[in-house]
Amino acid sequence: MRDVKAWRKTEPEPEEPPAPPAQQKKEPTRRPRTARPAPVAVPETAKPVLTPGAVIGVDRRLADRLKRGRLPIDATLDLHGLTQSEAHAAVQGFVARAAERGRRTLLIVTGKGRRDGVGVLKSALPRWLNEAPVRDDILALAEARPEHGGSGAFYVLLRRRKRPS
Repeated sequence: MRDVKAWRKTEPEPEEPPAPPAQQKKEPTRRPRTARPAPVAVPETAKPVLTPGAVIGVDRRLADRLKRGRLPIDATLDLHGLTQSEAHAAVQGFVARAAERGRRTLLIVTGKGRRDGVGVLKSALPRWLNEAPVRDDILALAEARPEHGGSGAFYVLLRRRKRPS
């Protein structure tokens, strides 16, 4: 047993505490150079997307009056009984004619739809009003009050046309 050594428990050497953050050396991290994406050119005439209830670019008082049905309705369009393509053409023509004639507030009645309140025309109207020919004339879109058709109708506020001098 001479060749057997006595076993000693060796304690690990105490580790030094980490240096304070100011003394720690950080290696500079370099990001790999990648091509930056080209900036996207947004046309100055880009308008925000119209959604019912979101009134952008209109003062608060006018927006509240529109949402509460307090503005006088200058023209009304009822889309009941029309197919989707007929209704689309009717809306485009109606808004264009109303803008030409200087109308300000329009009421467009789509109907609530047959099932669960999601009608085809009701869901398509905001998309149609965001299309190029009529979007420039529209300031705001809001769901109508119950006395004007409720959730099956919309108020459309048109931009004022500059009068020729």
